[in-house]
This record gives sequence, C-alpha cells and structure tokens, in this order.
Amino acid sequence: MVNQHVVDAVGLRCARTSLTTSTHVNLVRLGRTDERIAANLDGVAVAGAFGSQIAQAALESPGRGEIFLTTVRALDERKADGVYKLFAVAVALPQAMSGVLSAFGWVSAASLKGIVGELLSSPDPFRQRIGIAACSLHRVDPGPLLSRAIADPDVALRARALRCAGEVGRLDLLPDLALALKDEDAECRFRAAQSAVLLGDRSDALAMLGRIASQPGPFRIQAQALALFAHEAMHEHELIVQLARQHEDVHSLIRAVGFAGDARRIPWLIGLMADDKLARIAGESFSFITGADLACLDLERKPPENFESGPNDNPEDEDVAMDEDDGLPWPDQAKVQAWWSANSQRFPPGARHFVGAPPSWAHCIEVLKTGYQRQRFAAAQHLCLLRPGTPLFNCAAPAWRQQRLLARMS
Repeated sequence: MVNQHVVDAVGLRCARTSLTTSTHVNLVRLGRTDERIAANLDGVAVAGAFGSQIAQAALESPGRGEIFLTTVRALDERKADGVYKLFAVAVALPQAMSGVLSAFGWVSAASLKGIVGELLSSPDPFRQRIGIAACSLHRVDPGPLLSRAIADPDVALRARALRCAGEVGRLDLLPDLALALKDEDAECRFRAAQSAVLLGDRSDALAMLGRIASQPGPFRIQAQALALFAHEAMHEHELIVQLARQHEDVHSLIRAVGFAGDARRIPWLIGLMADDKLARIAGESFSFITGADLACLDLERKPPENFESGPNDNPEDEDVAMDEDDGLPWPDQAKVQAWWSANSQRFPPGARHFVGAPPSWAHCIEVLKTGYQRQRFAAAQHLCLLRPGTPLFNCAAPAWRQQRLLARMS
C-alpha cells in the first residue's frame, strides 16, 4: 500500500506539470489533483521511517516526480542533510531540478523555517539559487541578498534573482534591473526586462521585451504576452505588425492578437476558424478577448476526421513534438459568428479586452478565481501592471494556498 502511495504521488506530480499551464484546467480542477497528491504524500508520511525508505528506493530512477517526493519528505522531516544530498542529484541531473524546486514550493512555510536561511547565507551559488527560488515560490522577499545576487558572476543565480525581483515586487531594485538589461546572457536580459516591466518600467525594459518578442527564442511567447499587456492599447499594433510580416509564424501572430485584446481583429480570428491547422489557436484568442467559453456555450465542433495531433505512430516520422494546441476546443465557425453578431456591441473597437472585460483589478481577481490556467497567468500579470509592486500571484502554487490568498484579496 505504501509503495502504491509512492507510485501515485510520483505520477500525479508529473501530470500536474502540464495541468498548471493547461488550456482547460481551472483552479477547482487543479485543486482536485492537489488533494490527491496530498493524500498520497500523507500515506507515505504516516508510514514513518518505512515510508521514507520506500520513497528513497524510488530514487533508483530519479525523475522529477521521484525527486519531488523525496525532497518533500526530507523537508517535512526537517532533515537538512537529506535535502542537501538531493541537491547533489539535481546538480548531476539538471532535469531533476524542477522536482526539487516544486517540493520547496509545495511544502508549508513552517517546513522551510531554518533551511532557507541557511541556503541564502551559503557561499555556494547553487544553494543561494535554491534559497531565492524557495522565497520566490512563496512570494517572500529574500532581503538584501537579492541585490547582490543580481550582480553575481554565476549566470544561473543571477537569472533567478532577476526573476525573483519582479515576482516579489521589489520596486527598489528597478535601477539594478535597468543595468541588467545589458547582461551578456539572454535569459538574464529577459528576466531583467520581465521584472522591470512588472514593476512599472514602460521605457527601456518594455523595448527590450518587444525585441525578444519579435525574434525566435525560448522566451518569445512570454515576452510577447507581457509586452502586449503592458503597452497602451493604441500602441500595441507595432508588435502585431512586426509579427504579421513574419509569415512563417502565423501561430505567434494569432496568439499575440489574443494578448492584445482588440476586438477589431475578432472577424479575422473567426475567419481563421475554417482552417483546421489554425482553428483552435484562433478559438483560444477569441476566448482570450471575449471571455466566451466555447465548450460551455456549445460553440465547438467535433475534431476533423483523420486529423493527427502531436506525435503519430509512424516510427519513421522524426517529428515527435507535442501539438501546442492540444486540449483546445475546436470552434464551430458558424456558431461563433452568430455569437459574435449578437454580442459584438459589448466590445468597443480600440479598447483592450481581457476575458470579456477591461483588465481591472476586480475583473482580474475574478479570472484568477474562475478562469483557465493560461488566462489566470495573464490575470496575475495584469494585477502587477495595474499596481506596480504587487507580488506576482503564483498560479502554480498548491490550490489551497491560492484559494486562501484569493479570499484575502477579494
């Protein structure tokens, strides 16, 4: 039975990764998964030393889920030596790092008392990075160390510190972030721009985000979203025009139109719904602007016959990439057009709309409560843009922690 708890906890933790960024998962559904993870972790904990032994045995195949489970056990048992041994695994197997960090984000603040202080005061950049990440995941200010870490020679530590500055709302670090816009490392430049924009910079940092958003790279989508959220509605068209010129990446353009939130482009999105390759992303952008839930409003259709989504069963096909639109509903063009004809007067052209309304504080809180995960991440950023210095709401935190925070914010 204990072994089954271990297997289930590992499997659910791995599944949760995709749920936190899903197009069709809201806070309630995320909460159900979190309750199941917590129940299995409790099953291991109740077994005491035997449960910890079974958890340790799972490290024979140290993936993200196994590292998450054993790190949670070590933190809850206040075994710093056990935690540090898992750090060594994460150094040797970088893909296991997310398991360590998610464990620090999962456990309560009480389980982190003492050990995070040790990590922050350590001379080891790796341990400092874990400490800063732990603070950031709980949206706790790491204190004076953060400004020093932003200028540290270690690139990974520097990038995490730059990201943390925006996540915890450190307005005093805006000058440091401005200097970091010239960092030699691409991630550091992006994290500096991202945090500075969240903290209110609408000049150099926003320009940097625009440059990152217009070029291929690992941070392009994140940069596109935040750059378009932060621009005044009348100015957002410049990035849209740049993307429109890049004919090879229509997906990015469609996604950006949703981020921009201008109802004038709704007819264009509806027109794309006849194209099976673009219909789903067009439907998501339509919902991002209007708030119309295609499934709940019966505005969807069945998937087309013989349509292949993601990797196929052909062993000779070298394309194993997942379909980025997987999970999105298939919009029924005629039904969506009818809905738009009946509701378009609610969306004046030229004004920014986000999930059915202008991005006000109250509306964004409501989206955090009821929206899907991609919408919720956007709502969290809008709150920071509305009130610079606001900590970035953590939409990937355990659901019960999110619900407590939302109750206080209402």
